[in-house]
Parts: sequence; structure tokens; C-alpha cells
Amino acid sequence: MKVRVLQWVAVSVMVGVLAACASSNSGSVYSRDEARRAQTVKTGVVESVRSVKLEGTKSPVGTIAGGAVGGIAGSSIGGGRGSAIAAVIGAVAGGLAGSAAEEAVTRKNAYEITVKLDGGGLVAIVQEADEEFKAGERVRIVENGGTSRVSH
Repeated sequence: MKVRVLQWVAVSVMVGVLAACASSNSGSVYSRDEARRAQTVKTGVVESVRSVKLEGTKSPVGTIAGGAVGGIAGSSIGGGRGSAIAAVIGAVAGGLAGSAAEEAVTRKNAYEITVKLDGGGLVAIVQEADEEFKAGERVRIVENGGTSRVSH
């Protein structure tokens, strides 16, 4: 019974950690480093919008958490030497599953927004799909260092 409780606690911790790892590539969210910095603004017209996916994060957190959960689950199988072997196999399988789970949980819907600039030229920017854009709309492109955002 205690092992079952530990397994549920470990899974709950893993889910919480993975949720905390989610980062934002939103057009509306700025990092602290981006605050109070001058930004360049360009204007243009949306030429096309295409739905894409932003891959999820791939940090060691998912692997470590999954390995811990798998190791705990594996150690509850059998006894003695068999339990140790099951714990190792469980840890490896859990690590792989945890890594895949982290990537899947933090994956986001996004848009590739192609904009015809007023001064000529064409740019495409990918950002989180938290704001709708349509072909023909006038938009602003806000640039700060290597980061660009499309906004209304």
C-alpha cells in the first residue's frame, strides 16, 4: 500500500514539474530581460497565416522525474535481485517516457505569419497561437534583438 501511495505522489510531482517547465513563445508575453528596452517597430499587411506546432521543451527534468517514477514502480516488482533489476529497467523506461511526456505536455499550437512590409520585403514570424491573424490585416512587427513579434 505504501509503495502505491509513493507512486502516486511521484507521478503528481512529475506532472507539476512538467507544467512549470512550460515556456511561452507568445506574442503577448515578454521576458524580464525584454522589459524597458527600445524596440524597432515595422508595419505591414498579413499575406498568409499557417498553423504550425512549437515543439515542447526537452530538459533533463522530464527524464529525471520519469526515471524516479519508473524506478519506484519497478522496485515494487518481485523481491531481492529481481526487484533491483526491475527498478533499473523501470528507471530507464520511466526516463524515456518522462522525456517524451515533457515534450508532449509543453508542445503548443502556433502560427507562421507571413507579412508584406510597408517598406518592401516579406518576413515570416512563428509565434504562439494566442491571437488571431487574417490575411489582409494591418499589423505591427516589434523587434528586440533577435526576437520578433506580430501584433495588431
